[in-house]
Parts: sequence; C-alpha cells; structure tokens
Amino acid sequence: MATRMILLCYLAGSSNYAFVFFRTPFLLRLLYPKLTWRISTEEKIIYLTFDDGPVPGPTEFVLDQLKAFQAKATFFCIGNNVVQHNSIYQRIIEEGHAVGNHTYNHLRGWNTSDDIYLKDIADCRQVLQNTKLFRPPFGRIKRSQMKQLSHYEIIMWDVLSYDYAKSISRERCLRGVISATREGSIVVFHDSIKANTNMSYALPKFLDHFTNKGYLFHSLGEG
Repeated sequence: MATRMILLCYLAGSSNYAFVFFRTPFLLRLLYPKLTWRISTEEKIIYLTFDDGPVPGPTEFVLDQLKAFQAKATFFCIGNNVVQHNSIYQRIIEEGHAVGNHTYNHLRGWNTSDDIYLKDIADCRQVLQNTKLFRPPFGRIKRSQMKQLSHYEIIMWDVLSYDYAKSISRERCLRGVISATREGSIVVFHDSIKANTNMSYALPKFLDHFTNKGYLFHSLGEG
C-alpha cells in the first residue's frame, strides 16, 4: 500500500509528499510498459520536453535558450493556448521543434469521462500540426483512455524537473534534474507562468552543463 501511494503521488505530481523522485520510479514504468518513458540509446542524447504552452514570456524564453545552445525539443501544447498565442506556436514550428498534443483544456484523465477526454484531445488535434505524440496532463490517464489512443505514442518522462512546485527551490530543481538525467532521458520542464521562476533559472544551466559534457538535445522522433 505504501509503495502504491508513493507511485500515485509521484504520478499526480505532488510536491508536498515526503518522497520526491526526480527520476521516474522503475516500478511505475513496469506498471505501464506501453507508455514511452525513455528512449533506449547509448549515445549522449537528451530529449527535452516542455508542457503547457505556448505562453507569452516563458515559451519565448525557452525558444531563445534552445537556439543559443543549438538544441531541439518537443513542446506538448494546450490547444486553447495555441489558439490564443498562435504566433508563438508558429515560431516553435519554424525553429524546427516537434509538437505534441496535451489536450485542448489541460484535462485530468482520471477525473474526466472517456468521451469528454477524447473529444478534448480531438479538439487540440484540430489546431496542431500533424502529430502522433500525446502527453496526458499531470500524467493522469485511465487505461480505457489509453486503449482508445492507439494512434498516438503516449509520451511520459524519465525525469521530472518539479519546476512548477513552489516548495522546491530553483537550486534544488537544478540539482535534481541534473542528477537524474542520463542518456536517452525524456526530461519535463514547463513553459508556463507557474513554473517560470524555477524553469528560467534551471534550464540555461541544465543546457550548459550537458552541452559541456558533449550531449546533444533532440526532439522526439528525431534520429
């Protein structure tokens, strides 16, 4: 029971729980083996991902940093944000990054009926470039919903930065994400107002650290 509670709190993204895992617990990956948690590679490649944009300010900051380090990434976009801030979304595409579906209204799959959840994903799909990548908001998705999304690759993560968590300092955010990242890691940051304080501190230093170690940053689906 204790293990189950720890895993559920991790999946829910709780920052107040006593256990904070910057790297996804192995048992959780075993419970959901059909989801993509990490890319199998021995090469020095990291897959940066950004959730919840596009948002004026944070997304533009992320794009500037990626350009400075000649890095590519994957942006899991909320459909409503794409509609409101389409020029920023177009910049993501023009600068060669990948995009993925993150629902239209950032719905929690656990608390949403399948019909409403799937319609929200379909609504997001209408405003995105063609993509086969999907990430459930908060990592919360029912098995019944997974089964109906077989045409998508459901992307989870190997490393969670906790950049959105007010109880985690920006220094701890940086230390945690650096120590957890390895070859093939799918790393989650957020290009959102809520995460901006920690993200804007940690991301440039994260990029600099691993660039100096000879790592490359690829978008998902890139060779």
